[in-house]
Amino acid sequence: MKKINKISGSVLIIAGSDPSGGAGIQADLKTVTSLGAYGMTAITALTIQNTMGVSSIFDIPVNIVQKQIECCISDIKVDVIKIGMMHNAKLIYGISETLFKNIKNNNKVKIVLDPVMVAKGGQRLLETEAINVLKTFINNFNPILTPNIPEAEILTGIKIKNVVDMEMVGKEILKLGASEVILKGGHLDKNIISDVLIDTNSCYALDTVKLETPHTHGTGCTMSSALAAGLAQSLNIKDAFERAHYYVQKAIKSAPLLGHGNGPINHCHSISGFVS
Repeated sequence: MKKINKISGSVLIIAGSDPSGGAGIQADLKTVTSLGAYGMTAITALTIQNTMGVSSIFDIPVNIVQKQIECCISDIKVDVIKIGMMHNAKLIYGISETLFKNIKNNNKVKIVLDPVMVAKGGQRLLETEAINVLKTFINNFNPILTPNIPEAEILTGIKIKNVVDMEMVGKEILKLGASEVILKGGHLDKNIISDVLIDTNSCYALDTVKLETPHTHGTGCTMSSALAAGLAQSLNIKDAFERAHYYVQKAIKSAPLLGHGNGPINHCHSISGFVS
């Protein structure tokens, strides 16, 4: 994994809060910091969750989310915007309005969108009626999309059974407006799992032996934030994808074994003294 020796690149993270620290804004900030980039946040929701699941969600008022975004962009240079939990249509519209106003004409700012829809424990984190609004967002902003298999199936209506299906569905997601797709394969019932980078010209897969462990809470948030950090540091998307993939795999292998359910991974393994 390529080491970054000093703080470089900045990432604005727009996502929900996980008080247990394994996913959401907390996982995003740990990841971006561990990989040597500078993280800022705009919190979209306060979730009540831990490794056992999500029990409730408190919406942050949309105008407060917008002001968080604007105050960061107006003061500190933003290289990449990573977007996670946008759980209802009103919020997606509000974030769209703010980004149109502040970055739509700035081609240097990349957007990484992790289309968070369902929590690890099965709780829905995106209202069903907001899915079409999310598709409009994708068409308008052409983000790099990082869905897992259930999210990709919801976006396309196509069932995924293997890596060939992943590549085909990834190309369907490109038609929604995504610039590239990184489709995460952890939900396939296979001994070897693949994460696949799909663009208009090619598909590039990274294969890993599946680890039988419950300690995978926040892997999706972590993957997208690791990708965002790499892009903010001027890595090309293939190199950023590779670093993000191996960062997540090592974080799973060195998980701190906390909680009674889907435990968190070790976001700090790249920092001296934190590998368990």
